[in-house]
Formats: sequence, structure tokens, C-alpha cells
Amino acid sequence: MTTDVSSAQYDTRAPGGGARVPKYYRIKQRVLEMTQSRMPGARMPAERLLALELATSRTTVRRALQELVGEGRLDRMQGKGTFVARPKLSRTLQLTSHTEDMYAQGLAPASRILDVRHVEADGKLSQLLDIDVGDSVLRIERLRLANGEPMAIETTHLSAGRFPALPASLATFTSLYTALAEVYGVHLTEAEEAIETSLATPRDAALLATEVGHPVLLLCRHSQDAQGTPVEWVRSVYRGSRYKFVVNLKPPAD
Repeated sequence: MTTDVSSAQYDTRAPGGGARVPKYYRIKQRVLEMTQSRMPGARMPAERLLALELATSRTTVRRALQELVGEGRLDRMQGKGTFVARPKLSRTLQLTSHTEDMYAQGLAPASRILDVRHVEADGKLSQLLDIDVGDSVLRIERLRLANGEPMAIETTHLSAGRFPALPASLATFTSLYTALAEVYGVHLTEAEEAIETSLATPRDAALLATEVGHPVLLLCRHSQDAQGTPVEWVRSVYRGSRYKFVVNLKPPAD
């Protein structure tokens, strides 16, 4: 006996007679169309109501919603429901601070210090900061916010020997880069930044008000001063649903 699964899992009406399109994908497109007539922040109908309206199962609706949340088109808040996502924040990849980035978009930046400690430099940190293995490294972990909304978890590593009084300066200066310039006369002039995709850990999800396993952007920045001396190595975890990065491209010089 054979079982026909097309009615449950696939819609065989694929355009042009090509590969069959999963049924959830067509439901996803229907839900996406529904968001177009709603304002950002508007609450979407519950899964049960969507299933009734779209004449499909709650399982199919749930999968469609999960993908739209992962793509940043919908926001899901635990215990509150699913909402039309607000436009993503744009960040141009340049050597600026979180404070400068948020002010440039008309948002109020803020930071919450999660942890400040000294750790011993391992082989990787010693190379990145141009110090000896075992030297003291200042590790600063902060939650970055915009208009009170969590945006990123930022973990900065600097040579504790080079910046001994930096922890005390964090209470005075809202920007770490401003503190480096004002207290130590250090200005960052060059950096290499790598971007990867990852998934939110339970701790990431709790701090960033998202869900475990949802996409996040992982940025690692290695910055130098005007003399070419390494200053910091930063690892940041950004909410993938709230951020997009913009790069201005130019042809290579002859």
C-alpha cells in the first residue's frame, strides 16, 4: 500500500511544473502578505486562528511563523505572542562605537555592564593583544541597548597592563573609545572585523530577549592604534532579527 503525502506536506501546484513547493512555504507567503497591512509592532493572530483562517494545520502555521521570526520579519515574545517586526537597524561597517552608531540613527544608546574581570592571556589573546602568555587581560562584558531595547552582547579584551585604570573610567564615559582617547590618548585607526552567523544560546536568548536557537550575528573586531599596536579584541553577539550591516564597496586601486 502506498501513501500519498502530497496533500499533507506539499502543494503540487508548483508554477511551471517544477519541483514541488512545501505547503508550509505557501502558508509562510500568505502570512507574510498579512503583515503588509499591519503596522510594525502589531500583534498577529494566534496560531490556532491562523490555522483556521488559512485552512491548514497548526503545525504548518508554526513552521511558517518560525521561519519568519528567524528572518526578522516577525518578533515573538515569550508569553505575549507574535508581532510584526520593526524595520532592522542599519549599521555601516566602520570604526565607530555603539554610542556613535545609535546616535547616528536617532536612538538613545545605553550599556549595562554584565561583568568586569581580569583573566590570564592564553595563546590566542597573547597574539591578538601582543602580550605574553599569562599576562593580565581586562575582560569587559556589556549589554548594548538602543531606546532601552537589547541589541548586542559585547565582550571586549584589552591589555590590563596598558590600561590599568580603565574599569574606573567606565563609570564616567559612556563610550569605551572615548575613555581610551580621553584617559590614555589612544585613538583607534584601523580594525579588522569578521562576521559569522550563529544561533542564540540560552544565555544569549535571555539577555537579548529572543529565543534559544534563533539566528544571531557574531562579530569579532581586532583594532589597532595609529602606531599599529593592537588595542582590543571584541566579540559581539547581535540579534539577527534586529540588525543588518551595510558595506560601501569601491573598486580596488590600480
